[in-house]
Amino acid sequence: MTIEYATRYRQASRIPAEPGKPYFIEKGEGDRAHLFGDLVTVYAGGEQTGNAFNFFTVEGPKGDLIPAHLHPDTYEVFYVTHGAVRLFVEDTEGRQQEKLLTPGDFGFVPPNCPHAYRMERHHSQVVGVAAGPGGTFERFFETLGTPTDQLGLPAEPVVPGPDKFATVPQRYDVRFLPDHRWRTG
Repeated sequence: MTIEYATRYRQASRIPAEPGKPYFIEKGEGDRAHLFGDLVTVYAGGEQTGNAFNFFTVEGPKGDLIPAHLHPDTYEVFYVTHGAVRLFVEDTEGRQQEKLLTPGDFGFVPPNCPHAYRMERHHSQVVGVAAGPGGTFERFFETLGTPTDQLGLPAEPVVPGPDKFATVPQRYDVRFLPDHRWRTG
């Protein structure tokens, strides 16, 4: 049995809004959103951790490169559990690198480092954790995408318009880099 809570973000959430309370979430029963071709599921966020970190999964089909972006105040980790994900990263000196991550592989992205990723195999899944002094950004996924109760991938990709992209830097620690070019691949 999963208990649902109302939060300031959703009418029904499976994540309790009160910090400092233990809880359990069954597989796939976190707060879900469709963004691009992916399903994002948030299991813990700022409300539960005092804005210390968030914990989420992203699963999706083989697809396009997620837009380049950076987080001025946030560390982000990528841990692949299924499939293959190509992570693109640029350090603060402008050196770019890419790495194909397969199950059990880990990628670390410090603040202010442009990055992007691309699912290289169908049914790929990444476990993400983000932490930093600026708070957490997990509600970005449902703000830019579309909240959903579905367990699967979107039937059609959810591609936000430029107006939605423009609101993100003011509300979350995510800055998109529309003119960024990857020289690595």
